[in-house]
Amino acid sequence: MSEKTEKTDLRLSVFKTYKLYVGGKFPRSESGRVYEVTDSKGKWLANAPQSSRKDARDAVVAARKAFGGWSGATAYNRGQILYRIAEMLEGRKEQFVREVADAEGLSKAKAAAVVDAAIDRWVWYAGWTDKIAQVVGGGNPVAGPFFNLSSPEPTGVVAVLAPQESSFLGLVSVIAPVIATGNTAVVVASEKAPLPALSLGEVLATSDLPGGVVNVLSGRTAEIAAPLAAHQDVNAIDLAGAGEELAKELEIAAADNLKRVLRPQDVDNWPAAPGTERMTAFLETKTVWHPTGSLGASGSSY
Repeated sequence: MSEKTEKTDLRLSVFKTYKLYVGGKFPRSESGRVYEVTDSKGKWLANAPQSSRKDARDAVVAARKAFGGWSGATAYNRGQILYRIAEMLEGRKEQFVREVADAEGLSKAKAAAVVDAAIDRWVWYAGWTDKIAQVVGGGNPVAGPFFNLSSPEPTGVVAVLAPQESSFLGLVSVIAPVIATGNTAVVVASEKAPLPALSLGEVLATSDLPGGVVNVLSGRTAEIAAPLAAHQDVNAIDLAGAGEELAKELEIAAADNLKRVLRPQDVDNWPAAPGTERMTAFLETKTVWHPTGSLGASGSSY
């Protein structure tokens, strides 16, 4: 046996350490806890961070800090950044195909189709960033010499419980519409299949997306979601990944500060073309009145 072959045989593989994505950084859970993640056949894949209530609160602080800059950015700029996310995912497609196949028990070909659909979903929402205002806003007819204009504005910090079964395409489908319209997000990844979500954090960090716009937590969904639903600085919550009983509890907690709540919906076909509902669910409408004024003694107005 040659020296070269012997050294190769003795090499130990370097296993990936998965971390949270909070405020543009990659911390471990403050509690130091992890939990085992397995594939569809029960084979160990990795240890994922098990987020605590403190991690959830830290993520909200990061999301609130990032909200002003992100909501104040031009819609065109947000679209460019969402498109950049798609570009970066395209370059790391092989990694995500492998992780999605392991997470969801899919063949390589089916996993590749899921990843392609997720990339296309980013592009789709990137195209909507500077168009949604024309769809849901506009001028309103009023009786009087006034301009009356309605325009959409982001709700604020949105807690998102990612779908449990669709660990990547479903995940993208609930994150992208939230940030496309200027909100910031605290995302709770699929409890049993969090690895694609944690890897997505690495893509977001290299895609010109400001730190804190998207924060990704992994762990026990019920444990993390409870403090988010009750948090006074969270403006809305998407219950996509909550079961019926948990969703009811979280909705009650969310009522304390009048959070917008998007209830769980029966979505069996995530690859289907999305509508605008998930964007408009987290938009407020601002209406402005302004006198038209008059031009000259004739009383004509502009």
